[in-house]
Amino acid sequence: MTFRISGLPIATFEPLFRLSDAELRAQGARRYTAEPGSGMPCRVSLQDAEPGETVLLTPYPHQPSAASPYRASGPVFVRESARTTFDRVSDVPKQLRDRLLSVRAYSRDDCILDADVVTGTELEPLIDRLFARSDTAYLHAHFARYGCYACRIDRA
Repeated sequence: MTFRISGLPIATFEPLFRLSDAELRAQGARRYTAEPGSGMPCRVSLQDAEPGETVLLTPYPHQPSAASPYRASGPVFVRESARTTFDRVSDVPKQLRDRLLSVRAYSRDDCILDADVVTGTELEPLIDRLFARSDTAYLHAHFARYGCYACRIDRA
C-alpha cells in the first residue's frame, strides 16, 4: 500500500523564529543550539538538527480535535533553517528509520483504533497492517522513548 508521510507546516513556526528568547519563553518555547549527538528531530523537515544548528522547542497541538478524548499536544523541535515541509509518498525519512516508533491509527472522528511499537526499519509492514482496517483514517507516529509526536501518515 502506498502512504504519504508529512511533516508539520513550516508556516506555523516562521513567526516564532523572529521572537527573542524572552518572548519565546513567555509562550512556553525555547531556543537551543544542537550539540553533537543531541538527536533534536525537526518535525517540519523530518531531519535531525546538525551540530551548531539553531532549533526551537515549542508546544504543538498534534491532535487538536476538541470533540475527541484523544485531543493532545506536546513538544516539537523545529530547525530554524527548515524551509520545506517533508511530504513524500512511500519514502520513510532517516529520522524515523533510526528510532523506535509508536504508531497510532485514528478513526475519522479522531479516536484511536489501534497502536503498536516498531523499529523504524520495520515501519512499512505496520503501516500496511493499520491501514488494512477500513475505519483507519490516518496514522500518527511518535518517538516511542520520549512519547513525542513525530509525523502524520496518510493513505496516498
